[in-house]
Amino acid sequence: MKKSLWLIAGILFLAIAAARADNGDKSKSLLWRITGKGLAKPSYLFGTIHLICPDDYLWTDAMKNSLSASEKVCFEMDLDDHETMLAASEGLMDTSGKTLKDYFTPEQYRRLKKFVKDTIGMDIFMFQSMKPMALQSVIEMKATQCTMPVSYEETIMKTALADKKEILGLEAPQEQITALESMPADSVARDMMDDIDNFNKSRQEYAELVRAYKNQELPELYRMITASENMGASMGPVLDDRNKRWIPRMAVKMSASSVFFAVGAGHLAGDVGVINLLRKAGYTVEPIK
Repeated sequence: MKKSLWLIAGILFLAIAAARADNGDKSKSLLWRITGKGLAKPSYLFGTIHLICPDDYLWTDAMKNSLSASEKVCFEMDLDDHETMLAASEGLMDTSGKTLKDYFTPEQYRRLKKFVKDTIGMDIFMFQSMKPMALQSVIEMKATQCTMPVSYEETIMKTALADKKEILGLEAPQEQITALESMPADSVARDMMDDIDNFNKSRQEYAELVRAYKNQELPELYRMITASENMGASMGPVLDDRNKRWIPRMAVKMSASSVFFAVGAGHLAGDVGVINLLRKAGYTVEPIK
């Protein structure tokens, strides 16, 4: 599996890291405290994995307490806004004039159709008018090897709403859709065929990813996520450009309130990762054990 797409809250978000050198911070933590630069209260940065089996779900007292101490919660997009989620789902529709079948040879499509029916238990016809990434995300969901994987974003949002915290987003749906569209559909289709033809390997790779996540090893997680051979040219729009846009937006939100930022863990590490960009902007970013 190329680890190119992860499903978020039933729609689609991306957490692909660019193949850059690590910024040297070897701290084992998914949770970081943001202070300095005149902030009245600390904010927090948490790296999520968008799908994980319930038995592997990691949620420490430090994570719980940091969420509780925050006044607002911010995801990559505002998951609590109906119009935002509708626009995100509409962004999965293929408007190129092609159908899903057009991205594959007849033999590839036959194998794909059989896999979707036998392994996912769905009719591939349901995806005919959608971009290949929509089906790819569902296929990768099956790599978790549990019937009902859970989403950090969904569980964090439920807690936040129960505590009457406002939900925010770092980007508009169209921005994320534009980033996704920078990934060639043909490359996504090639990844999809690689996934189904080597599904046991896909499951093993996902298990290794989860192990790194549970060990809170950001550098190792970062290295593993950069494994995609086909997506190299798309990394800038998908990750780096988004990270750079997020920093000033995070600054505005943190200046007004203490915010718990929850974004894909692949966004945190690296020279153009959120941790390093925040430090370059003058903030103190420290791991919380």
